[in-house]
Amino acid sequence: MPCYSQRQSNGEDNSRLPCALLEAISYPVSAGSDDIFTTLKGAAMGAANVIPGVSGGTIAFITGIYERLINAIKSCDMTAVRLALSLKFKKFAEYTDLRFLFAIGAGAMLSVVSLARLLEYLFANYPVLIWAFFFGLIVASIWGVGKMITTWSPGVLVSVVVGITMAIGVLWLPHSPGNTHPLYLFICGVAAISSMIIPGVSGSFVLLIMGNYMLVLGAVGNLDLGVLLPFGAGCVIGLIALSHLLSWIFSRYHDLAVGLITGFIIGSLVLIWPWKQEIYKRDESGAYIVRNEERMVFSRPGELQAVIQSLGDDEQLVSAGYENWSLPDPGDKQSWFALLLAVAGIGSVVGIERVGVKQTKGDDEGAA
Repeated sequence: MPCYSQRQSNGEDNSRLPCALLEAISYPVSAGSDDIFTTLKGAAMGAANVIPGVSGGTIAFITGIYERLINAIKSCDMTAVRLALSLKFKKFAEYTDLRFLFAIGAGAMLSVVSLARLLEYLFANYPVLIWAFFFGLIVASIWGVGKMITTWSPGVLVSVVVGITMAIGVLWLPHSPGNTHPLYLFICGVAAISSMIIPGVSGSFVLLIMGNYMLVLGAVGNLDLGVLLPFGAGCVIGLIALSHLLSWIFSRYHDLAVGLITGFIIGSLVLIWPWKQEIYKRDESGAYIVRNEERMVFSRPGELQAVIQSLGDDEQLVSAGYENWSLPDPGDKQSWFALLLAVAGIGSVVGIERVGVKQTKGDDEGAA
């Protein structure tokens, strides 16, 4: 497709949409490595957002793109709309950091769509192993996030404690049975995306509390627009609104904000701890509450293991939280495998940080 441009009398080049946007978000070979790394970071955020207890915001913090991401999202304001409507697409792309947002969004979307079913299966069948890997990843990230605090003061220490308390307190929030009404799905989108970009707070776990985690996960795998459209609308509006608030907080109270986030991340380790027991809801007679993809809820009597084995592919027990946190059993082979995965999670963060340092040095040397 040929590219055209219209040069105004004032000398300003207002490129037409197909050409300008393709130039803004295309990936030339000379800059391909940066774009690939950014896309991979977006993919990691997308994968993390699918796992209850893990925050995509934490991944953004670990990979060093958090504040840039918040500021880029915040730039989607009326100025950006005016630039787009006046066909100043090159300036629009620069103002919104469009290339960066496109890479992050593409990576996250591909990750969620391609990994949703796989992670759903792994989480259902190997929860301890999945929790262990992410536990190691989050443990290793605490130091990287904490060192962003420039001055440790009593106020910062208080913010860390508040963050820990709030993250742990989420565990005891009552769980909703869920709802398919478009307005409720919209509210779920606002709540989920808000927690997804706050490090240490899991959007997926918020969806679990609101009762629509499996509904949304299934809708992603099946491309159910009846669920995805109202949920996505809530995500977009919540994301833009929260990005303005977070940007304002970081610009004025940076150390307090990072301290609170550090507390969130530390507190989230309680939820991510692999060796715990999930509690399932029961009715007044003691039968377990079962829910299917059509959101029909019914009771099923019997022992827990028998009920689990009787579940169909479209059925799930309704979670009510967790209990009985314990240490790994040294006599269990799965415990050792889980510990190895935790170490692998730690190694992943260390590797990401080293790559980030090398990239930063390379950029500095290039600028010099």
